[in-house]
Amino acid sequence: MSQAECPQKAPYKTEVKAGKRYFWCSCGKSENQPFCDGKHKDTGFEPVLYEADKDGEVYFCGCKATGKSPLCDGAHNKL
Repeated sequence: MSQAECPQKAPYKTEVKAGKRYFWCSCGKSENQPFCDGKHKDTGFEPVLYEADKDGEVYFCGCKATGKSPLCDGAHNKL
């Protein structure tokens, strides 16, 4: 698998908690988007760690084309 799947062309608005670790799905195969569920096995993709520095909302990339993984950079607007 050389290119990630695109589960949605919009970010996932997610509440995060300070100090908590989140593993963002980079392959697009997870059934628990935007988070990894292990479906990347044998794809060449690995989950990306995000550790929240404060409580609040973040926007995890849904299209898997971001240049700021795991967060959305608007790349879905060009797909």
